[in-house]
Amino acid sequence: MTAPDLTSTVAVVGAGTMGQGIAQVALVAGHRVLLHDAVPGRASAAVEAVTARLDRLVEKGRLGTEERAAALARLAPAATVADLAPARLVVEAVVEDLAVKQALFAELEQVVADDCLLATNTSSLSVTAVAGRLRRPGRLVGLHFFNPAPLLPLVEVVAGAAGDPAAVTAAFDVAAAWGKTPVRCTDTPGFLVNRVARPFYAEALRVYEERAADPATIDAVLRGSGGFAMGAFALTDLIGQDVNEAVTRSVWEAYGRDPKFGPSLAQRRLVESGRLGRKTGRGWFPYGPAHAAAEVAAATEPHTADAAMAPEYVTLRGSLGPAAELAALAAEARVEVRRQEAVPGAPDGFVLPGGVTLRLADGRLPGEPSIQFDLALDYRAAARVAIAPGAGVHADAVAAATGLFQAMGKEVSVIRDVPGMVVARTVAMLVDFALDAVAREVASAHDVDTAMRLGVNYPLGPLEWGERISLPYVRDLLDGLHAWYPTGRYAPSPELRRRAAAAPPVVCS
Repeated sequence: MTAPDLTSTVAVVGAGTMGQGIAQVALVAGHRVLLHDAVPGRASAAVEAVTARLDRLVEKGRLGTEERAAALARLAPAATVADLAPARLVVEAVVEDLAVKQALFAELEQVVADDCLLATNTSSLSVTAVAGRLRRPGRLVGLHFFNPAPLLPLVEVVAGAAGDPAAVTAAFDVAAAWGKTPVRCTDTPGFLVNRVARPFYAEALRVYEERAADPATIDAVLRGSGGFAMGAFALTDLIGQDVNEAVTRSVWEAYGRDPKFGPSLAQRRLVESGRLGRKTGRGWFPYGPAHAAAEVAAATEPHTADAAMAPEYVTLRGSLGPAAELAALAAEARVEVRRQEAVPGAPDGFVLPGGVTLRLADGRLPGEPSIQFDLALDYRAAARVAIAPGAGVHADAVAAATGLFQAMGKEVSVIRDVPGMVVARTVAMLVDFALDAVAREVASAHDVDTAMRLGVNYPLGPLEWGERISLPYVRDLLDGLHAWYPTGRYAPSPELRRRAAAAPPVVCS
């Protein structure tokens, strides 16, 4: 089986938003495209919608008028499945129901040629199960586009357990020919992106459930310190709380309720209340004209500490590890940085006047009074830093820590003292999930990082991020979390332990 060339007919079954987007991608690439939907009249309406999409591209100068006319001449609705017989590739984008998809492909198999490639755009069902009732299950692959399909570059090419390698290669080549960035992955729950991305949502929800901070502050820290384009709460409001929670629950169930994938009770209650996000006008935050501007502003405003005086000096004891850049930033802010060797039994970090240590979050809550600060993607570029005073820390020390970061040009959010804080625990879990996926041959390291950058717009691939902050730091942070929450959720994966043991030691305790 080979990839259909651009003279071949492509059929798309399912004329909803995703089906229309896939049809547009194939059409602009040069194929003749047939659109079919089981609901009478919907395919014709989808053709009109795709026409309007192409018109907008012409208005924006992204498509020529002659290209538009040629593309529309190649687009047609198909009234029945039998009308799809000429197709060399059929992409299914119907409802996420296994029985419906199985029945559709069984019908298609009776219509199309034996060398026709079959693809499902499912995001949550097993590709193996979808193909399971076919006479030739090997020719069905997963071709998972991300919404909106014409704009987002990533396509997950998923090989089922009975998948023919030639069919997988053909699907990969098709996606590449359409201008997409395909990545290969095996048929595991959540595939690649939805599997590895679970901690981004889950850890923010855990921090909220422990009442360490409110949603607006957690999101602000993820953006301003972690470098993420959106915070977890705003993003799940955009996705739809019901959709996001259903994916989390599906992956959790598929992995035998492994605590690493456990869903959030707080999110479940939000779904039960009907607050599904932007589409209902309210989720974690309010949306739309039904809510007063003052209400929206209050709900989305993060906690930001008042202005405070920076200390005249700090003493850097030992190493700051992944936060080493802070020593230079403090000096540039005209705060004297004195040096001290590491002290056995004492945490490394900045010792503030008065003796309280300001230390990088490492998954532990030490016995002596100290203040944690969160991990940042790039401390020089970070707009915000979160700090968390431990028990017994006086307000003067909190003010000094706040003033120190403000002198570096950062906004400061003071949150409750929880192990791993916000960014550090989120990134550590993403790194661990990514390493585990590579070890289990879900995808290659290159494809994991590519998928997470393009599929969910992470500032770095998790594996690259782990190398930057050091795998021993990631392992030790998760060990600290595991000691604090001994459920297995935070236990480092065997692959993380192997790689961290082989890495050069990093002192950042």
